[in-house]
Amino acid sequence: MTDDQPTTGVVLAGTDAPLAEGELVVLSDRKGRRYLVTLAAGEEWHSHAGVVPHDDFIGRTEGMAVRTNRNMEVTVFRPTREEFVLKMKRGAQVVYTKDQAMIVAAADIQPGCTVVEAGAGSGALTMALLAAVGPRGRVISYERRDDHLAHARRNVARWLGGEPDNWECRAGDLADALPGLSAHRIVLDMLEPWRMVAGAAEALAPGGIVLAYMPTVPQVMRFSETLWADGRFALVKTSETLVRNWDVDGLAVRPAHRMVAHTAFLTTARRVLRREEGGPPLPRRKLDTGPAIDWDAVDRGGAQEDAAAERDEDDGDA
Repeated sequence: MTDDQPTTGVVLAGTDAPLAEGELVVLSDRKGRRYLVTLAAGEEWHSHAGVVPHDDFIGRTEGMAVRTNRNMEVTVFRPTREEFVLKMKRGAQVVYTKDQAMIVAAADIQPGCTVVEAGAGSGALTMALLAAVGPRGRVISYERRDDHLAHARRNVARWLGGEPDNWECRAGDLADALPGLSAHRIVLDMLEPWRMVAGAAEALAPGGIVLAYMPTVPQVMRFSETLWADGRFALVKTSETLVRNWDVDGLAVRPAHRMVAHTAFLTTARRVLRREEGGPPLPRRKLDTGPAIDWDAVDRGGAQEDAAAERDEDDGDA
């Protein structure tokens, strides 16, 4: 059995049951390196640490150490979702745990929520959303690229043992579908989330939350300005999350040499009524920054710069 074949779903880590054939496990060596393996009777796991027959793991207890033929120990665990995401096959860049947790918290995604997701990617965030909404909730994922859609479906099915009944994975542009949808939360992981603002206002009832996951400052600026200009959103807030691990070894305690710093900005907003419908006034600016940005002019300027760069490349080739 190869690692890209689906299993019957990953068994919860810490389950008091012996490891079984067909289970997905994580093997950890003495340096903390981890390997994702699907157990199959009669097969072997090969690495620089040596060889271990899968039969040495099947029927054993999670957390047990097994020696390879080179007398090196590896410890077997059932994988957490984070470990699965780190080792699964992917197409698009994934949303990692630190941002998954903040997205679920910032958008207040709870059991029973209906969440619309734009940009299924490789399915990492989708799995976090499905866990957060629970069996009473619902996740509707839109993905424009067929290859990304295939990766997302395969990874979610492998983790959960099939596509769950409360998940709809749809090919297409969410902008076309949003006005006809109804959701408690909308999560946008896409290049131009501002295109979804008007549709999000139609799909969300007052009090609902839209969240965009964006790597760059210009994206944050444009999305925030579009939210304010629409008149149906308030409490617009942007944050980022930085994670720094620490090395603790007796009296030697210090920050790790590497940290997970900027990955993306999270911008959230609450759906409200328009001012004429009884909603809040538009916010005052803290600073007078002059006239509003003409984003159409910015787009035209960017297109001109791209065209000029292409001409320069053609001239260089000539």
